[in-house]
Amino acid sequence: MNVLITGNSSGLGLGLTQALLDQGAIVRGLSRRGCPLKTEHGPYDDVLRDQVIDLGDLNKIEAALAALLSDAFRLDLVVLNAGLLGQIEPIHQMDVHDLEHLYRVNVWANKVILDWLIKQEMPVAQVVAISSGAAVNMSYGWGAYALSKASLNHLMHLYAMEMPQTHLIAYAPGLIETDMQAYLCEQVDTAQFPSVERLVQARGTSDMPSPIHAAERLIELLPTLKSNYPSGGFVDVRHIN
Repeated sequence: MNVLITGNSSGLGLGLTQALLDQGAIVRGLSRRGCPLKTEHGPYDDVLRDQVIDLGDLNKIEAALAALLSDAFRLDLVVLNAGLLGQIEPIHQMDVHDLEHLYRVNVWANKVILDWLIKQEMPVAQVVAISSGAAVNMSYGWGAYALSKASLNHLMHLYAMEMPQTHLIAYAPGLIETDMQAYLCEQVDTAQFPSVERLVQARGTSDMPSPIHAAERLIELLPTLKSNYPSGGFVDVRHIN
């Protein structure tokens, strides 16, 4: 299995990288800090390829992809996982330039990647863009993140019409115990932003699994996503039986 994952230096992206490597996949990653599993003379030398890049710098993505995929003839799976949360705050208080940067990472970097794959005529079997329930809920304080994930959902819908040989899906993985949750649960005022309270209550329970468990669940669902849901759609893991 030949896989491309963005944002695989931590969280779900790292969990997916570890789980897929353990299943014998060749994983190619793009991330700002680099995948920590990639070490000199490490056990994954032959099957883990890594390019360090800030995906917010859109002009550098094509060169990074060219280097990373120079010996790839097809991709079985692309996981567009990299993303920024931004601050939880009323959207009228958010500087538009901060919102613009968040959109570069959460939306436009994915467009650049898909455009490059199309231009290279790279066969791709399945694309999973990591979305969020926030894209639908639009809770108070989540404006920037929610807007970007809603845009990502629509981006997948549009590209599904232009990539008929590829199955694309926007996938909300549910709550996951990551550094993002540390910020949300420890630094955000739940009195001002009540939607965060459920995250605080879920932390440390089975409702907020580790990245590796969330990754294993997504990998298990890949055939279901492809066979049971139309390309270009949005799926929340909490709504899958």
